[in-house]
Amino acid sequence: MYKSKIIIHNNTGDNMEDKLYTEIVDKHKPHENRILNLILSFFIGGVIGLLGEYITQLYSYYFNIPIKDAASFTLVTFIFIACLFTALGFFDKLVSIFRCGLIIPITGFAHSMMSAGMEYRKEGLVTGIGSNAFKLAGSVILYGVVAAWFFGTIRYILGVM
Repeated sequence: MYKSKIIIHNNTGDNMEDKLYTEIVDKHKPHENRILNLILSFFIGGVIGLLGEYITQLYSYYFNIPIKDAASFTLVTFIFIACLFTALGFFDKLVSIFRCGLIIPITGFAHSMMSAGMEYRKEGLVTGIGSNAFKLAGSVILYGVVAAWFFGTIRYILGVM
């Protein structure tokens, strides 16, 4: 014979099993130290910025090119390093240590594209890598362009007044 399960509800509409489950999950969930993460991310992001400036100066000095062009070479260098570290498999380990300090700069964008491309490489160049490379980075590009248009329009309107 089929027996139905009776669930006792409290006055908020939640059942007791859900509350017990939530208590168990909260008890075993790792808690993060947000202040430490903030300081570490700020410091590592600053180190990456400092390293970028140093590489730009090196490119400008040794190859005798303008700073503006050297900055472009620096971006390509950071993109290459992030893609190489992703392909070798230890970029994620570095991110688990250094947090957003590695994800926020252009290295995080390169990592997201490279990891999506690597995940779908077996499906071929067009249907695998080509169609999935922007899977993670597409939303960043979309909302970045929309935000740039929005704030550019506001700046234009305020400049006219």
